[in-house]
Amino acid sequence: MTATPGGPAVPDVGAERAAAEAWFAHHGLPWFVDDVRADVADRLSRLPIVVVGIVAIAISAGTAWAVDKSSAPSYDIVAGTSAGLLTIAVYALVALRTMPIARWALRRALGSLGLLLPLATRALPILMLFITFLFINTEVWQVASALHGGVLWAAVLCFVAVALGFLVPRLAQELDQFDDRVQLDEVLAGTANSPLEAAARRISASDVSLPDQAQVTGLQMVNLVLVLVIAQTVQVFLLAIAVFAFFVGFGKLVIDPSVITSWVGDGHPSYPPGPHLVSLELLHVSFFLAGFSGLYFTVVAITDEIYRKEFFTVIMEELARAVSMRVIYRMLAEDDGAS
Repeated sequence: MTATPGGPAVPDVGAERAAAEAWFAHHGLPWFVDDVRADVADRLSRLPIVVVGIVAIAISAGTAWAVDKSSAPSYDIVAGTSAGLLTIAVYALVALRTMPIARWALRRALGSLGLLLPLATRALPILMLFITFLFINTEVWQVASALHGGVLWAAVLCFVAVALGFLVPRLAQELDQFDDRVQLDEVLAGTANSPLEAAARRISASDVSLPDQAQVTGLQMVNLVLVLVIAQTVQVFLLAIAVFAFFVGFGKLVIDPSVITSWVGDGHPSYPPGPHLVSLELLHVSFFLAGFSGLYFTVVAITDEIYRKEFFTVIMEELARAVSMRVIYRMLAEDDGAS
């Protein structure tokens, strides 16, 4: 606020917008900032994307060729694809201003470690009843044990891709439904204890219309869906880790090496270098089932009403807060332009 001689304090709209932009960056929403979004849109024009695509393909092909020459079995395609994706990720971090999203994702992952036990106690019991039958299935051991090198990683990455294929459209649908019905009282609640709380209360005192301001489109929609996907992916990742750890421990306790030999064949079990603590076959099966469990949980979480109440509540609260902040931020932009 700035004071005028003999008059009431005048709000500093520029300072309020700057505070909101810092809030967006801290919460992984850099593309909600007008200047950043305009810069990113320019860098997503046809020529830069074509150049980055050509460079990524060249690096991918070169990496695959080098790995294939080193005689590392079945890693060439996965290594080449990973190198290409890493190239695109570096471009996104540097040129597309996604570093705030990466920092937010890291904080989210570290902050979610304390959720592992509550998530496991809520989500794993029914899942484990189903997945344990696969763990003691001979065919699963034979299939997973035969997935050497990059093939195993590729199989798990397929689970990840399918899970994202289910998750992204559903979250986009949730967002589309949400921003269609945003009301002023929801905006006030969403901006509470935020840099725009005072601005929201000030704007609410006037006659305003929110529908046009509440619509999230374009790069802002992509940004918001991305952080929502990360929020849900962190939960799925924690559960997958829990499943992997459980089956490694359970298998070590109850699956005798002679049983593995009868299931997989002579020459098994085999062990990684070092002490023979856990067999490669057990690691392969546990890793494979952990990836499958992540896919299973993702599908259940977005279709079952009980799971939706358990796991979508926090995500929808973050969504409401982000949309509410954006509404007031855009209104301040109009006020700043009109002044």
